[in-house]
Amino acid sequence: MKKVKIGFVGCGAISGIYLENITNLFKEIEIAGVCDLIPERAKNAAEKYNIPKIYKDMHELFADPEVDIVLNITRPYEHFEVTKSALEAGKHVYSEKPLGACLEEGKKLVALAKEKGLMLGGAPDTFMGAGIQTCRKLIEDGYIGTPIGGAGFMMLHGHESWHPDPEFYYKYGGGPMFDMGPYYITALVNLLGNVTDVHAMTKKSFEKRVITSEPHCGEIIDVEVDTHINGTMRFESGAIATLVTTFDTYKSQTGIEIYGTEGTLYVPDPNTFGGPVKLYRPEHGEITEVPLTFSYKKNSRALGLADMAKALVTGRRFRANCDMTFHVLEIMEGFLTAGKERREVSIGSRFKKKELMTHPPVIGILED
Repeated sequence: MKKVKIGFVGCGAISGIYLENITNLFKEIEIAGVCDLIPERAKNAAEKYNIPKIYKDMHELFADPEVDIVLNITRPYEHFEVTKSALEAGKHVYSEKPLGACLEEGKKLVALAKEKGLMLGGAPDTFMGAGIQTCRKLIEDGYIGTPIGGAGFMMLHGHESWHPDPEFYYKYGGGPMFDMGPYYITALVNLLGNVTDVHAMTKKSFEKRVITSEPHCGEIIDVEVDTHINGTMRFESGAIATLVTTFDTYKSQTGIEIYGTEGTLYVPDPNTFGGPVKLYRPEHGEITEVPLTFSYKKNSRALGLADMAKALVTGRRFRANCDMTFHVLEIMEGFLTAGKERREVSIGSRFKKKELMTHPPVIGILED
């Protein structure tokens, strides 16, 4: 089996699960090499996962003919330049979320990929996991009747108490909407379809943050982005959903609910691949847990990348593509624009939901 080779740009905190899953779970991709602005990170990753190459920089990686897909897992405000450079070098790209730090960056990247005839995909791929796939199947099979609305909540008090390098979460390209919003919006559009309009109220509750995690404990962060966003989405189907993302509350709350004419569906945390999935129907009078009917229940990050690699080989469509990530980006920027300008914002992009996942005979090998 000839494997599709992945080149890592970035070996920070999120890279660990990608390294683990590409090495040990997904059988049709392998790591060609890694690079990072901090050489020690790349060296540690190469040693731990027996990776053959450490590149001095991303441009050396882009020049390697063995690299089929560039995996961009840099900081959000760096996504645009890294993806743009990779596409210009003729490489397919899979990027961590978000696609870009603003809508204009996303537009340029999508146009460049199409001009070059290259594949452009990206996170999150949690919607491909057992939990949200099961929810989508329940909705499509009519278990809650016709969807009329939904609600999502991502509420916590920021990352400065646990993340080793939390400052970028409060700078351009950061904030709760651009950090965690992609998980929630991606799940919602895969369950309810395209969004046509958004409205929001936004604010910044704290001008400064004190880091309490190592190695930057005691340092002060100047907050440059809105950190509390209450948004509303109108879907093409007519459904209306609310989404709250915040770094300003002290009580954590996560999850999504979908409301239908015949029941309510409780969707698991969209930052996970598994469950639990719960359903309420009035004739039953209670909330019951529904068995997961799809594969990939554990943390399966790189599933979207593996799906993209399979599409590269077979020519079929892949699920976590830039039509979807751009739609999500436009919705997120739409929320921030709506809050700033106090108006409803129309969403012009559309994407087509891809097929439900199939049940693979071997976990880690995607369908043709």
